[in-house]
Amino acid sequence: MEVEVKQRVEELRKLLQQASYAYYVLDSPMMEDAVYDQLYRELQDLETQYPQLITPDSPTQRVGEKPATQFTSVRHNIPLYSLENAFNLEELKVWEQRWQRQAPNPGKAEYVCELKIDGSAIALTYENGILVRGVTRGDGVTGEDITQNIKTIRSIPLRLNVETLNLMSLPERVEVRGEAFLPLEVFNQINVERQKAGESLFANPRNAAAGTLRQLDPRVVDKRKLDFFAYTLHISAMDDISRDVKFKVSTQWEALELLQKMGFKVNPNKKVCSDLPEVSQYYEYWDTERLNLAYMTDGVVVKLNSFALQAQLGFTQKFPRWAVALKYPAEEAPTRVENIAINVGRTGALTPLAEMRPVQLAGTTVSRATLHNSDRIAELDIRIGDTVIVRKAGEIIPEVVRVLVELRPDNTTPFIMPTHCPVCGQKVVKERDEAVIRCVNPACAAILKGSIEHWVSRDAVDIRGMGEKLVQQLVDKEMVGSVADLYNLTVEQLCKMERMGEKSAKKIVDAIALSKNQPWSRVLYGVGIRHVGSVTAQMLTDKFKSVEELAEAKVTDIEGIYGIGAEIADSVYQWFRVSENQTLISRLRDAGLQLALTEETETVSSENQKLAGKTFVVTGTLPTLKRDEAKNLIKKAGGKVTDSVSKKTDYLVVGEDAGSKLVKAQKLGITQLSEAQLLEMLQ
Repeated sequence: MEVEVKQRVEELRKLLQQASYAYYVLDSPMMEDAVYDQLYRELQDLETQYPQLITPDSPTQRVGEKPATQFTSVRHNIPLYSLENAFNLEELKVWEQRWQRQAPNPGKAEYVCELKIDGSAIALTYENGILVRGVTRGDGVTGEDITQNIKTIRSIPLRLNVETLNLMSLPERVEVRGEAFLPLEVFNQINVERQKAGESLFANPRNAAAGTLRQLDPRVVDKRKLDFFAYTLHISAMDDISRDVKFKVSTQWEALELLQKMGFKVNPNKKVCSDLPEVSQYYEYWDTERLNLAYMTDGVVVKLNSFALQAQLGFTQKFPRWAVALKYPAEEAPTRVENIAINVGRTGALTPLAEMRPVQLAGTTVSRATLHNSDRIAELDIRIGDTVIVRKAGEIIPEVVRVLVELRPDNTTPFIMPTHCPVCGQKVVKERDEAVIRCVNPACAAILKGSIEHWVSRDAVDIRGMGEKLVQQLVDKEMVGSVADLYNLTVEQLCKMERMGEKSAKKIVDAIALSKNQPWSRVLYGVGIRHVGSVTAQMLTDKFKSVEELAEAKVTDIEGIYGIGAEIADSVYQWFRVSENQTLISRLRDAGLQLALTEETETVSSENQKLAGKTFVVTGTLPTLKRDEAKNLIKKAGGKVTDSVSKKTDYLVVGEDAGSKLVKAQKLGITQLSEAQLLEMLQ
């Protein structure tokens, strides 16, 4: 048994070290914080049980691993959607057939092909021709404001080229999207310098670009010579100055030409293709020719050229229907299937997972891969003991590509999906037109566990400290039967959990209380309506200002929102027709959750003026709150928040790694508060 434990400890250490490298050195996280915390806790538990396995290089022996928040999170003016991936020409044909079915009168359509640059997506905002903001992609709804670093990139104009356009002025707002990247020559030189200095090397140009953009010192960014290609343009005030012929762009190709005139670099290898065979030729040509480029590219972006057709097709929850990323073959590796497990998710879907001998793939260790559903298992004819080829779909999700049948051991048997839920034992169902098998028992512990984990996640109500193990204990001990039960938990109850002291229990109860301040969009995302992601939840709450408005909305009202289709609209409508969900909303309202849209600038009620007339500055990394969260709490209590310390500052809220603001506050004799003291003032 100890041999198996030792192997697991070594696996955990290796994985956690890789995750720390990706996060701290490359600034390109390979896993969510919650996943890291879960693996870290597992390693801690094993080392507690087997102290003889502790080594000096274990992540648990490191001091000061806590990450720092360095940039302000801001909301994008226009959401940044991801692109759907196609991994071969057959999948490209399927994409074309799909959009043709969805377009009212598709006719013959042109495509614009652009090389997919392997860098970091950036959103730029120009007001009256001047660059005012540069933001990372983030989750597509919000990103990090890195304007000062953006200004060091020479290929990004600080001022749009009015002279070239022969105009007296420009539209009030211009939004430009593009890719910041490191040329290969620069990337190689950076790694040479890092090696000489004894520093860790960057894994690839994409991670190096992302890490460079998040440097605190713009001088470092400037030295690394990032480059930029623009590929998307949004112009405001379409009824005014944009009536000028110079701004009448009706196609993607015209938009790229206009971007060039405005002063941006666009990829010179773009091409208009009249049909899919011509797109295929372009793709196949660059499959080999890309090796001669001065930068990395991992595929081709194919867009419908006509903006009118793009507008007709709109968006799914995640992707524009009018564009696709045709990727070049991903890195693949062989490994052996040791087991096929079944995971039951929060929607009840039974997902088969191949548990494999760990293998290195695209810079990470992979030991599990999704098998999607029973249809995929049948197609692969995958069995325990098989040698398989694994790749990362979209370089993110590991998947089994094919089985090497010639290496199959004797006496293997086909895998059969279970007829009953492996968690609750209830019979599973397979709905018509769906490949997924589901458990439909609302009392299933796996569904409950999944729904709570989703609710407490960072993109939902963000309850810090509520990890997977604690959720599992709460469900197993029947202390929670829905997410609403979390708001009844007490310190005394949590102290009964494994390895839970009073101090930790109090932090979790405080974090649960703080989650009541999360906005209506996050609450809607958190309740877990099928097909509703964080972007869709934001779109819904922008339209329907309260839960009552959304609950009373018709399918046609919901479907009328740009970017929301019939499937999502019907899912939202049906969710509010279920009595259990109505009860949940009622309980969340009673618990004090935000179920309506509130403006930050609205007048704070007289009952919540505890900080009225006081000016605050927040600096450093706080223990549980993000800086923006602390600022919002202060504003809601009537306080004023500024970014600089002065004689007018009443309080400085101080976290770890506080810098010059703390020094100045000390010189001026300004009162300093910890996060705990701030929360005490707010209570």
